[in-house]
Order: sequence, then structure tokens, then C-alpha cells
Amino acid sequence: MKPLRLRSFAKINLGLEVLGVHEDGYHELRTLFQTIDLADEISLAPLPRAVRVVCDHPLVPTDATNLAARAAELLRGYARVAQGVQIRIKKRIPVGGGLGGGSSNAAAVLMGLDRLWKLGLGPDGLHRLARRIGADVPYFLLGGTALGLARGDEVYPLRRQIRAHVVLVDPGVHVSTARVFQRLDGQLTPREKSNSIFYFISRELEGSGGYRFLQNDLEEAALEEAPVLREQAGRIRAVLSREGASLAALSGSGSSYFGLFEDARPARRARAALAAEGFRALGVRTLTLEQYRGAWGRSRNRLRQ
Repeated sequence: MKPLRLRSFAKINLGLEVLGVHEDGYHELRTLFQTIDLADEISLAPLPRAVRVVCDHPLVPTDATNLAARAAELLRGYARVAQGVQIRIKKRIPVGGGLGGGSSNAAAVLMGLDRLWKLGLGPDGLHRLARRIGADVPYFLLGGTALGLARGDEVYPLRRQIRAHVVLVDPGVHVSTARVFQRLDGQLTPREKSNSIFYFISRELEGSGGYRFLQNDLEEAALEEAPVLREQAGRIRAVLSREGASLAALSGSGSSYFGLFEDARPARRARAALAAEGFRALGVRTLTLEQYRGAWGRSRNRLRQ
């Protein structure tokens, strides 16, 4: 059987609120997920029994700690599949940038193997397994513009699916998500009444002006964890704001920043200005729920051929 080739899309967090910490150590989150069309390339090829990961990026583990490998092993055990798989990952999503690359890879492997092994589980049937792998993995079974609650693993699509141009800035700094949350915990107080994301959703007809309510509670902790990022962050925000970004923010626990633009021309200006200052800046687009589903539909059609 020919290898199944898939695209594993990145996400940004338009807003992220940390409401508290449970006794089990998990954080209560409220976040707005948004898929973008930057994607890793994944190839799944049958093996007799083993699960093997091959990746072209030195910072990506290829052992059992890789989330894609964990996804394959978990699904194989759940469905009692004896066959193995080789997972080849070509990285395009920055590693450690808060863009969900590892979680996206895991979700792509779940959905790809569901088809390769003809299990017929679909996103709904895979959801429980996805939650066991990581908090962001369930979102990548859905895609588009979505609200994430609890650990971020309770995901609800929004009626308003955002269509925008995005300038993504990779400062080249690796930030540990675990250490960012550890820093935050020392100053965290319960915030059950935090409502900026809910206010944004309730005023979805307001247009780009609603973005001013959004914030990322992890940003200050990320800047404390990686002081070299602080100076860069100021320069990045200044360019994005000057060129008219509706929203300029850190994604997740960082280190990637993004600017959201309604039109392509200011996005191109911002990208050129950031490149002139020595930053790696990428021009991408948001993906709606329907566009995300369409990308997976095309993968399914290729498999049938």
C-alpha cells in the first residue's frame, strides 16, 4: 500500500485565559483556537508491527515521547490492530513556538490511521483518545475558529468563523510550556469571573473592534521564562500595530507572535518590515471549519484512489 500523505495544520490562540489550577495539577483554561494554513507534512507507511517516527528536525523526539507515536500506539491498542506504521514528519511549524505542532501531528496520525486501518471511528470516535494524548489534540480533530474550555480539550466551534490574513513571527526562541505554567502558578489567583473571551464571542457582529478585549494570560510568564524574547516582543508588536493589525499577540505559551489583518496589503507591509529587522516572518491565512474539513476530505479522496 502506498504511504498516506497528510497535512498537519498549526493553530494560534486568539485569546487565552488561565482561570485557576485543579488539585490534580491541571489548569482551567478558556481559549479561542484558530487554525492557520501553515502545516507540517506527514507520511504514514505500513510496517509489520512496530511504530517508528522519522523527522527532519533535531528538536523533535523520535521515541515514544513523540505525541504522534503515542497517538499511533494508543489507537493501535484501542482498536486491537497488530499492524505497525512508520510516521515520517517534515516540519514546517516552528518547534516550541506555541503553535500546537506536536498536538496537530498527533491528531493527524489519529485521523490518518483511522482511514488507513479502515476503523471508521471518525473525529467523534477519536475524541476520547485525543484527550488522553494532550489538551490541544481534540481541537485538531475539529479545526477552524473554536472555543476551548476546561484544559482546552472541551472544544466548541463558533458560528463566526474568522477569515483573515496572518503574519506569523518566529523569534527562534524555544519556550517550555511546562515552565511557563510553573511561573504563572506562583502568581495565579482564581479568576472565575474573567469574561474577555465570552465578551468577544457575544459581540461577534462587532467586527475587528472586538479583538481589543482579547488577551493572553501566559505572555508575561513566557517573557519572564525567556528574557531574550521580551526585547524582541516589543519590536514585533510595534511593527504589527503600526501596520494596522487588528490583533497582535503571543500564541499560547510562545514564542511565536502573530498579527491578524483583514486585508492582504498591510499584512505584506508588516511582513516586509519585520523581515527588514531580521525576523523570520511568514504570511499565512486562517482556515475556517469548512476549509479544515475540506483539507481532510481531499486526503480521504487521495486514499481511495
